[in-house]
Order: sequence, then structure tokens, then C-alpha cells
Amino acid sequence: MATFTTPGTPEPVPLELAESARARRRGLLGREGIEGALLLSPANSVHTLGMRFAVDVAYLDRELRVLAVRTMRPGRIGLPRPRARHVLEAEAGAMERWGVRRGVRIVVRGG
Repeated sequence: MATFTTPGTPEPVPLELAESARARRRGLLGREGIEGALLLSPANSVHTLGMRFAVDVAYLDRELRVLAVRTMRPGRIGLPRPRARHVLEAEAGAMERWGVRRGVRIVVRGG
């Protein structure tokens, strides 16, 4: 299993990778929650139509640097971020606990 860290992350965070078109389309749909985070790659936007819980969404550039972090309630459609190449999703509130904020670089290991 892959993990990710940031300079503010106390320990590595479990990370699921959604690299196929099918896995990206499914994302977190149908789940009650997630342990860790899901990395959609490539991606520059997400939606929460059909989601059962609110999510934190971090838009990442080519170097996995955070461009923006947003919390999205179920039933929302996010606008595409032109410079974003990846999207990191987690349960609402998790990004703040992990130190994921604008300008921080995500380091992915494994996977």
C-alpha cells in the first residue's frame, strides 16, 4: 500500500491510488468513509454527486505541490483547476490534521 507525507504529517498516511479511468470515475462513491486518502491521477476536478459524506479535496500540480484545498459537501460539482494534474481526496477535516495546505508538497511512497 502506498503512503504520503508532508512536512506537517506526524506519520505516513495510507494512500489509495486511482490511476485507471474506471477507478477515477468511481472515486469514493458508494463508500461510508476512507482510512487515509485517495489520489486521483491524472485529474483536475471532482464532484460529490452520490457521495455519502463530505470530503476535503486538495488540487495538486505536476510536482505534487498543493494548489488549493477545499471541503465539498455531498451533491456538489467542483470547477476544473487549470494547473492541477492530480486530486487528493479524504474525509472532511483530515487535510488540516495532516498539514495539507496551499504550497505544501506531498511526498508519495510505495504503490
